[in-house]
Amino acid sequence: MKKLNLIITLLFCTTLAMSQKYDSFGEKIKPNGAISVNEIAKDSKNIKVTGEVESVCVMKGCWMKLKLADGKTMRVSFKDYGFFVPMDIVGKEIIMEGNAKVKETSVADLQHYAKDAGETDEEIAKITKPTKEMAFVANGVLIKK
Repeated sequence: MKKLNLIITLLFCTTLAMSQKYDSFGEKIKPNGAISVNEIAKDSKNIKVTGEVESVCVMKGCWMKLKLADGKTMRVSFKDYGFFVPMDIVGKEIIMEGNAKVKETSVADLQHYAKDAGETDEEIAKITKPTKEMAFVANGVLIKK
């Protein structure tokens, strides 16, 4: 009887693990209730959005960019630098929860991000003006498998 219970428990755990549709990073969040990244209002707090990853920091996965409908991107950082995402998720659908706001990104930060993205020294030197862009600080991220 003990063996039967063990087998049933193992089968249940295996089935549960296989049914997971997302890899989770940071705080545990649920996938339901997410809006499109293109629907974010300026300065939105505690929102859940979904979008497609356009690029990721190639140094260690410490930021990512999501595609926007207008051809631009939105930079995503992670709360308190507390977690990273895999570097091979370009093109994948993600769900994230956190805070969005329009912010000015300094030349120094833009150059740092370009270096993290693997840009050449020539490309980095061309960055001479700050930009205003939508930014998102994620508490938790789900990456669709």
